[in-house]
Amino acid sequence: MTTTNQERPLAVLVGVQLPGIDDVEHAADLAELGRLVHTLGFDVIATVSQRRSALAAAAVLGEGKLKELAELTGGSGVVPSGAPERKNKARARRAAEGDEGDDGELGGDGGHDEDDDGGAEPGAGGAAQARKATVVAVDHDISPSQARNLERATGAQVLDRAGVIIEIFHRHARSREAKLEVEIARLNYVAPRLRETGGGGDRQRGGIGGKGAGESALELDRRKIRDRIAELKEELAAVQREQSTRRALRQGQRRVALVGYTNAGKSSLMRALTGSEVLVADKLFATLDTTVRALHPEVRPRILVSDTVGFIKKLPHDLVASFRSTLDEALEASLLLYVADASDPTFRDQLAVTRGVLSEIGASEVPSRLLLNKVDRLSEEDRDALRLEFPEATLLSAKIPADVAALREEIIAFFEQSMVEAELLLPYAKQSLIGEIYENARVLSEEYDDAGGRLSVRAHAAALDRLRSLLAR
Repeated sequence: MTTTNQERPLAVLVGVQLPGIDDVEHAADLAELGRLVHTLGFDVIATVSQRRSALAAAAVLGEGKLKELAELTGGSGVVPSGAPERKNKARARRAAEGDEGDDGELGGDGGHDEDDDGGAEPGAGGAAQARKATVVAVDHDISPSQARNLERATGAQVLDRAGVIIEIFHRHARSREAKLEVEIARLNYVAPRLRETGGGGDRQRGGIGGKGAGESALELDRRKIRDRIAELKEELAAVQREQSTRRALRQGQRRVALVGYTNAGKSSLMRALTGSEVLVADKLFATLDTTVRALHPEVRPRILVSDTVGFIKKLPHDLVASFRSTLDEALEASLLLYVADASDPTFRDQLAVTRGVLSEIGASEVPSRLLLNKVDRLSEEDRDALRLEFPEATLLSAKIPADVAALREEIIAFFEQSMVEAELLLPYAKQSLIGEIYENARVLSEEYDDAGGRLSVRAHAAALDRLRSLLAR
């Protein structure tokens, strides 16, 4: 059953522009959060933005902006007692003088509010504005208490940036390995937030005969989560051993890994290069599982192409750690193709994020090429400017067959540089190895005499050493 946009639940974005963040970067971060929330299944109806020296300790926003946010969600705009409101004298004086800008700060964190240009910016039509938002998405990592206070003030579900990303990963994971990795990250995210869900102080009976304080319900839930994480890690380790075995079997093969920011066009490029039916979707994190296919039309020896999970700013550390095995595909590749969406004004920052994450796992030493994708969306003047700025980059569009064909030749040429010619003697008793030779080398010519076949081949030095060892046994 299809649903219309009107039936989709509504969300409001919240962002605080901290010192050192300019207007362009702040707007780009909020726009990206909006796409994340849309991928999660919500329509964004407004954005509440504020300049502050720091996030308000109790509820992220100052008093005025909190009430503004609550008007969009149907909440009270006030944090109930238990998170006392404190104001300094300067702020109280401004309030008395009738300043209703970004006044007030709940919880007092030493920061101060400044006037901002944005306020609550509408993100949808007037019809949608009649409905109240049920989700508040905050473009920061916030504490469990801040999230709880925001929920009390707005009456809506609150997700910080990490929570949104983890939920998207949870919905898009397909393979067993990805599901295990995401579930571990989710439980690590949920565990410290249990204290904010209530639950009272009832304790289970402890000790023999029921004596002793025992465990509170909250402690019991935490222990269950720790036990579940331990089980998942054991299961994940078994799956990763299988994956390592598969990668070891491909160790001697030529491998190319497509890496880059989410939605940069990696999967579209993968489909164009390999002719495979990989998922292509205009949404963030459409691909979470590494897909490996042979370059098409095939060459000998084969070149394998891997489509990897995309990166994003402020990617939760638990997810980076969990997907380390997936990122190993990049670490073990012979060539990395950094794919960037050249039509996105922030692609330079996105490229820096990709390189930063890969540097963390030690993949910065792998030979690489920069691909500026989606240039079909740019003017010729913009393309010329990119050529001057990135002379080493390849400008292309995954939708233009000629561009894809040129990239294919560039990939082949890269591997050709390190190939050498040699002659192999294939005894008649070892004819069963002919398939192995054709798989790992390009056979230029074959001649047969009394000793067997003499094959003139072109291959990588490592592949030649392996073939010679097989023939010598």
